Amino acid sequence: MDSRRAEAFSDGVFAIAITLLALSLRLPGPSVAHPTLADQLLAAWPQYFAYVVSFLTIGIMWMNHHTMLAHVSRVDRPLLVINLLLLMAIVVIPFPTSLVADHLQHPGAGAATVAYGLVLIAASFGFAGLWIYVVTHAERLGGQAQPEALRRSIPGFTGGLLVYAAGTVVAALGAPLVALIIFGLLAVYYLFEHLPSPAGAPAAPGGHDPGRP
Repeated sequence: MDSRRAEAFSDGVFAIAITLLALSLRLPGPSVAHPTLADQLLAAWPQYFAYVVSFLTIGIMWMNHHTMLAHVSRVDRPLLVINLLLLMAIVVIPFPTSLVADHLQHPGAGAATVAYGLVLIAASFGFAGLWIYVVTHAERLGGQAQPEALRRSIPGFTGGLLVYAAGTVVAALGAPLVALIIFGLLAVYYLFEHLPSPAGAPAAPGGHDPGRP
């Protein structure tokens, strides 16, 4: 199968997941503590915080997913299975995001943030598996990635997985807000390129390959 078909399907899943984040935004409603609309808007800050973290996370995951599939021209069934498992984690991110937004200031904040972290860990495993398969089967998939590309990218992937795990532990220990900040900082970290550029990609000015240090 042409890799563009797999990428188009994946793009649709990413788009749905990121759209669901906005649809889940809602105000707490009028109460004695928040009688006016302005009070309600201010009280909804966990909604905004969780939304921004998840939007950045899904958006940056989409960027990295595009870079990975750009290394190959076709996909086989094992790669499709790995990609499907990855998308299963991506599309469920709005659910723990909603849990965190609703419970961050209430009992259950720890459990909600742990659930959020576990989903991100699952997505991180999916990305690592997808990239390892792409690199180790590059010739079969019509790509030209070299084995050293995998070696260079391993620290970035492993580091992210470890940070997600650390944030989840922090949430379980009773600091859900700190854990959410950790997840957000990791999303910012992945804004920068941590994967080698596909073979044949144009070099940066001066002849430097942007995928190489």
